[in-house]
This record gives sequence, structure tokens and C-alpha cells, in this order.
Amino acid sequence: MKADYQDLVDEISALLGAPATLENRDFGLIAFGAHDSDDDSAMDPVRTRSILTRKSTPAVRAWFEGFGITRATGPVRIPAAPDAGVYRGRICLPVRHRGVALGYVWLLDADPGPSPERLTAAMEVASRIGALLADEERAGADLSRELRAVLTAERGWQYDMALAALRTALGPDAEGVHALVCVAPWPGADTPSVRIAPGAAALCTLPWPGREAPQSAHGPQALAALIRLRSADAPAPALTAAARLRDAAGGASPTSSAATPAAAWAARGAAGRSAGDGVVAGVADPRRGLGDLAGAWREATSAARAAMAQPRLGPLAPWASIGPYRFLTSLPAATPSDPAVRTLLAPAHTELARTAEVFLDCAGQAGRTAAALGIHRQTLYYRLSRVEQLTGLDLDEGEDRLLLHMALKSHRL
Repeated sequence: MKADYQDLVDEISALLGAPATLENRDFGLIAFGAHDSDDDSAMDPVRTRSILTRKSTPAVRAWFEGFGITRATGPVRIPAAPDAGVYRGRICLPVRHRGVALGYVWLLDADPGPSPERLTAAMEVASRIGALLADEERAGADLSRELRAVLTAERGWQYDMALAALRTALGPDAEGVHALVCVAPWPGADTPSVRIAPGAAALCTLPWPGREAPQSAHGPQALAALIRLRSADAPAPALTAAARLRDAAGGASPTSSAATPAAAWAARGAAGRSAGDGVVAGVADPRRGLGDLAGAWREATSAARAAMAQPRLGPLAPWASIGPYRFLTSLPAATPSDPAVRTLLAPAHTELARTAEVFLDCAGQAGRTAAALGIHRQTLYYRLSRVEQLTGLDLDEGEDRLLLHMALKSHRL
């Protein structure tokens, strides 16, 4: 397999007339082309470290990911940044397979650089590398069948048998502390390797939004990840794994907290770019043992649904942090809207519904609401009177406020 990667990297080097380097999604070195240039700037500190240590630092990763390479589907040009140890600009060819970022091919940029036709040909080679990496990850995927069986089985003997099989496969780890993660939407039905998520015991794909969805591989998919933890009081590894999995699905990459020049450059590089493509990760509360995986999956999918409905909760949402959505996501999906609010929820009254929701989010404080909406108080009072007319509710009454608030939040789901 290693020789296959090297041959493909050499093919890209020949196409573009420059030495190429192949790294996995974690910036671990896989293969690199021969380098015979006398230009000292070609071997800057970042490139030298990558080749000599076969990996890059978190700060370097943050710097390059700040240019959107985790979401890119074509070549990305990255300028030089001496402060970050990048003396020469780079061309990054993202290596993807069925929409999932699996690695990157790197080349030093030059003026005028490769032609669009040669870059297109190089991307075709990168897609062949992606297929190889995907095959390798599928070979390393663990316990996906066992985890999927537990999360899709109805309660009863089938569930008990599936749980017993997963418990046997995990061995002593089955009695440890775990957190279940839901990443949605997951691109395709392929289950990645557990190696892309720190501490992952098992991964599988399921129809979104989980057990209630039709069992079809052709609809929207979600990824379930069972993450090992040291204790129920230390969920950080689950959040790290969730961020990595979301990154793999093409979402915004997790940011580095390292206070280094490269991290600062990464923050500036990310400014003004797309915040992501709607991929979210929901994390269930940690549990000891496997006795309540069904409940954990409900929590994880609920947190993911809440993050989709309310962007401020995501893109990484622990179940404990989603507030009233813990209750709202437990309601049946087919629950009709309350008759009092149906007219307000019509497309023609979108602005009134938003005004009512912000007003209730602000605990009925007119000053805060007007400031949040950027409108005059008199405009706010007029809109609220229209809301009362359309719904028949009295916004001075606590129970009417509660009904309207819950109806508006439910509508987001």
C-alpha cells in the first residue's frame, strides 16, 4: 500500500513539475517526492519538520486549516507567512472520497504556477489516492456492525442479542465510561476508521435522524461514535472526537487554542470565510457501561437536531447544554403545531414570529429586544400587538408566553 501512495505522489510531482508531499487528515506524513532544489526557502521550518518528524504541530495544522482546506473540493492556494514558519506559498490538493476529507497533497507554489489543466489532472490522481485511503480506513473500521445493530434494534430479544455481541467485542472496556456522539449530516453511508476519532471504540452510519428514520442507505445519513472516557466527569475527549469527526465530514475545522504566531495567523485566515456547511455534532451525557445506549443515542441525536435548529448551540452541542430543546426534541416528530400559532408560523409572518421569539428569549424586556432586533421600541410594540391579534394570546400572561415560546422553538425543529 505504501508503494502505491508513493507512485501516485510521484505521478503528481511529474504532472506539476514540483516535489509533492502526501499527508493524512491529521497531517501525518504518508509519502513525499524527491527534492533537489538549491532554493533554501523551499525547505522552510514547516516542511522540514513534516518530513523529518513525519507530522506537523497543532498550530501548523490550525494555520493551514484556516484556509478552508477541510471543505475544499479543488486546489487551494495558500500564501507565504514567515511569522508562521511558512516561507513559500503552498498549493494544497485536498484528497477526498465520497465527500469525506481523508488527506492532502502539498506542493510549493511558484509564479505563474501549474496550468489549470495540469491541476485538474493532478486532482484526478488525488481522487485515486482518496480511494486507497478509504479502502485502508474501511479495513480498519471496528465494530460498526455491532454498534449499528444495537442502535437500530427494537427493545426485546434482538436488542439484547445485539448488546451482548457489542459487549463481548469490547471486552473489559464494555464496563467503562462512554459517550455517544452523533455527527449529521454524514456524507454517504461509508463508516470511517476509528482512527480518525480519539478514543473511539466503535463507529457506524445510520439513517438520519436515527432510529425513527426509514432503514435506507439512500437517504440522509448520520454517524454514531462510541467514545471511551476515563470518567464521567471528564467528557473532553468526547468533545475532541466529535470535533474531529465533524471536521472529517467537511464542517468547520476545530480551532487550536495554542497561543502561537501560527495559531494567530490561523484565526486571521479563518476570518471572513464560510463558517461551515451545516455539519453538527451532538454529544450525549457520559454513561458507565452499555446498558443505556438507546437513551444515549436519543440524547446525541437530540443535541444534533438542536444545533441544526439553533446555530448558537452548535456546531458542537453537548446534550446538557441545549436547554429547553432537551424537552422539545423528546416530542414525537409528527406533533402538529398548536392551533393558536399556526397563522403566525405562516411564511407571510416570518418577521413577526422572529420578533416574538426574540422578545421571549429576552425575558419580555422591551429594551433588550429592540436592541437585539435593531428596531425602535414603538415598532416592537406594534409588532407584538400584531402577534397577539394573530394568535389570540396575551403576552402579559405567563402561560400564554410559555405556549408561544415553546411553539416557536418547536417550529425550528
